[in-house]
Amino acid sequence: MTTHVRQFLCLKDNYGVLVHDSDTGATAAIDAPDGEAVIAAAAAEGWTLTDALITHHHADHVQGLPALRARYPKLKVAAPAKEAARIGGVDRPLSEGDYARVGRLAAKVVETPGHTAGHIVYWFEEEEIAFVGDTLFALGCGRVFEAPPAVMWESLLKLAALPGSTQIYCGHEYTEANARFALTIEADNSVLKARAGEVATLRAAGRPTLPTTIAAELATNPFLRAEEPSVQAAIGMTGADPAAAFAEIRARKDRF
Repeated sequence: MTTHVRQFLCLKDNYGVLVHDSDTGATAAIDAPDGEAVIAAAAAEGWTLTDALITHHHADHVQGLPALRARYPKLKVAAPAKEAARIGGVDRPLSEGDYARVGRLAAKVVETPGHTAGHIVYWFEEEEIAFVGDTLFALGCGRVFEAPPAVMWESLLKLAALPGSTQIYCGHEYTEANARFALTIEADNSVLKARAGEVATLRAAGRPTLPTTIAAELATNPFLRAEEPSVQAAIGMTGADPAAAFAEIRARKDRF
């Protein structure tokens, strides 16, 4: 069994992603930010879309679905059960512990509320890949819109517990701006400083900064490091509840 992942920018800074199982020919779009861009990417690879795996209900992740349904009448749409009514036309409502299948590939569903109340992540454990939507970004995390910050922190802890080698595909190319903010929290983190330089080089060359890995995020992402003494000291919250420290970091990023 061979798994192929095709990632491409669309809209302004959204990432479209295709996952292809070469054994069966099944292909899934992870979210649908721009239907025509997804269709073009699939056509360029010679793939036929069979599935769409939706992470959350925001328009820039679902607005391409009508175009995909029109082009691929047999398309099956999987989405968070808690947001299915807001998305519409969902064939497979999914909850924590369920599996989404793309041919012979299986993705375990992890509920990660915070950015939206029903946000889910697709974790292809065997392939060591996770598609995390807008919950986790390279060097950042999503804005907290539909749940308290403590809920988002618990969602991030779920992702932090994945194997360090897990490749993380996020919904947006925000890494360069996230790096600038991260350095305001941990200016002396040598690993972060090196990574920020690498990110700047990639973006100057027009190259993506994704995927990242859980290990890289644990070493450099301030939102996953809210319980680290160095991070808490930097924000004047030594010994604080990590959820409270996370809330402070998120508030600072919102003002950044």
